[in-house]
Amino acid sequence: MATPLEITLYTTLFIVSALLLAICTGNRRRNHSRPPGPFPLPLIGHLHLLGPKLHHTFHDFSQRYGPLVQLYLGSVHCVLASSPELAKEFLKTHELASSSRKHSTAIDIVTYESSFAFAPYGPYWKYIKKLCTYELLGARNLNHFLPIRTLEVRSFLGDLMDKAEAGECVNVTDELVKVTSNLISQMMLSIRCSGTEGEAEVARTVIRQVTQIFGEFDVSEIVRFCKYFDFAGIRKRSEDIKRRYDALLEKIITDRERTRRGGGGELMNFLIVADVMEDEKADVQSTREHFKLFFLDFFTAGTDTTAITTEWAIAELINNPKVLIVAQQEIDKVIGPQRLLQESDAPNLPYLQAIIKETFRLHPPIPMLVRKSVSDCVVDGYKIPAKTLLFVNIWSMGRNPKYWATPMEFRPERFLEKGNGSIDVKGRNFELLPFGTGRRGCPGMLLGMQEFVQCDWNYGAMF
Repeated sequence: MATPLEITLYTTLFIVSALLLAICTGNRRRNHSRPPGPFPLPLIGHLHLLGPKLHHTFHDFSQRYGPLVQLYLGSVHCVLASSPELAKEFLKTHELASSSRKHSTAIDIVTYESSFAFAPYGPYWKYIKKLCTYELLGARNLNHFLPIRTLEVRSFLGDLMDKAEAGECVNVTDELVKVTSNLISQMMLSIRCSGTEGEAEVARTVIRQVTQIFGEFDVSEIVRFCKYFDFAGIRKRSEDIKRRYDALLEKIITDRERTRRGGGGELMNFLIVADVMEDEKADVQSTREHFKLFFLDFFTAGTDTTAITTEWAIAELINNPKVLIVAQQEIDKVIGPQRLLQESDAPNLPYLQAIIKETFRLHPPIPMLVRKSVSDCVVDGYKIPAKTLLFVNIWSMGRNPKYWATPMEFRPERFLEKGNGSIDVKGRNFELLPFGTGRRGCPGMLLGMQEFVQCDWNYGAMF
């Protein structure tokens, strides 16, 4: 016969077991409409499963759990989409529900919480997007800066030829970053990142630091009980970067305003932005901070991304000599040996356009699109609640054999074959989204393509 102590112990175990069973069953019932995913740990969620390259880790998750995966990065609920169908549903069908951008402590501090790139979808964002699309990055204004782009590329190629003849080593990465930085800085501020004006070189250094800190992992933001601590010193470093960037831009803008008032030199680039943003009749009134953040957005978005993609294209051409030979033959046939490639030659060079698409497929400038939902929505039968962080893994989609034959092979010919010839990079084909799509698509797509054409094609023609 059981003693009173044993009866109490058995009863307690039974009650605890029943409660645990009820909790587990309740969780399964509550989560039956949520996407599948790995088992999360308390407090940290799935942080222990992440590798140094998130798009690689998320690709592995999609291989195991399917194209739609649920994750918890600390206290932050996330979903991962890794198929064109899901990308279309999130970014087109439910575009407004997924229209927000992820913020961070570093982003809010450095950008005065006023950046166009991270602004919520609303009047200010629409105003700046219109300014970018129809004024600064419109076809007419980009044609105005064609001589600058041509001059920078010629200088880049000339330096490479001189160093090659002298038998010197060349850091192609640094040279490409310098070219893209020069193009952006001349368009925006009429200065170069090399030469006599040291302020542009300082600007490039600060921008690099901004890009780096925006991408750093901050445990204080995703683990709830750590939010009052600055373990990585990100807040302190962000304040320092903000002070230096603000002082630098204030000096540059003040100098350009003084030149403008004195009537010296043509500051068409500066005048466009300044006049439109300072117009008292504008739909949205802009402050000087908005003005500075406009430059910051362009510098961070338009330098490293173009340089890195161009570098990947050059590497693929070197590693695939048969592709390089076909490209050179097309250049010799259409252009000839008497001159360099020009942007206007692009429509007559289908194979080189296919090389660009193939580079974007394997090496997209931004491997993942990141959005934050502002309202509940249902995707693929699963409920996606508001404030969910969405990752669309473009890198993974470019390597999916369901959509691409022999996906790991660099084969530009695939874009000349029947069925793939109509695929472009403008956001209409969701299996290839190097510039994003929809309202949040990159407004600098046309400029990025022109920079890529000039640098990559002429570099390849040199071999």
